[in-house]
Amino acid sequence: MLTSVVLLAIPGVTPFEFGVVCEVFGIDRTATGGPRFDFTIATADPGPVRSSLGYDMTISAGLEVAANADLVAVPAHDTDHIDPRYLQVIRDAEARGAWVLSVCSGAFALAKAGILDGRSATTHWMHTDRLAAEYPAIDVDADVLFVEDRKVVTSAGTAAGIDAALHIVRKEHGAGPANVIARRMVVPPQRDGGQAQYINTPIQECKSDSFALVTAWMLENLDKDLTIEQLSRKALMSTRTFARRFRADTGTTPAAWLNRQRIIRAQQLLEGSDAGLEGIAQDTGFGTAAVMRHHFLKVLQTTPTAYRRAFGPQRVG
Repeated sequence: MLTSVVLLAIPGVTPFEFGVVCEVFGIDRTATGGPRFDFTIATADPGPVRSSLGYDMTISAGLEVAANADLVAVPAHDTDHIDPRYLQVIRDAEARGAWVLSVCSGAFALAKAGILDGRSATTHWMHTDRLAAEYPAIDVDADVLFVEDRKVVTSAGTAAGIDAALHIVRKEHGAGPANVIARRMVVPPQRDGGQAQYINTPIQECKSDSFALVTAWMLENLDKDLTIEQLSRKALMSTRTFARRFRADTGTTPAAWLNRQRIIRAQQLLEGSDAGLEGIAQDTGFGTAAVMRHHFLKVLQTTPTAYRRAFGPQRVG
């Protein structure tokens, strides 16, 4: 299980991307049912580290603290100059099977370290062409929030780092702890179309009050067989107008939105209750355990039984 996290403070580090990692992994959430990580910020030469905005941060830990970290995180920084000592920390982490996370243009450090060769990766959309041109051995995907490829996670620009960091928490600790962190940060717990490694259709927050009311009603009635006709009547629209405007407002179709929320609810029940699979399937609107299993395999690449074994109430450690 992920317990120790080291964030690299590289000269020229950008404050927001740096802060994203601090916010997700650096705060003790145990009082509200969330996780606590052994979190350390490290730099090659302890002392003042200049940020991209021109102010200094005083970092006391050296890179040796990253030797046994479960996760090494690399925020955006000055990509033109990077001390080789940071690259070695990144190589060592990948070689021992630890998680490696980059936020935004931090992907260039991973690329320079050589660990993205033969992997899929992403970065801020402004830099994807440059990343692909300079490192042709990387399969650069410009259309995703983040990519996970064999425990190396690269995020797109800025706030996508939150999605990538929460993805790692969810993979290691389950949906419940990830949701606790998201709630405290006042962000959607999961903006992707599932826990697949390639996120192509992010589920966005509702932008209009009318759809906020409809989606709230949908969440209250997940156990029911909700049809597009019912939903459009609830929104006082024709079915065609509802479907078109729902997709424009949320970034996905009503059916995909419902399916994702049902999976999230099922995850919560699998984690926090001893209810049987058939009961959970009925309570979440899947109908049967077999249908729920199909959707878990398609979206999460695991079964409800395996998910409960990993994150359920009997889990230890």
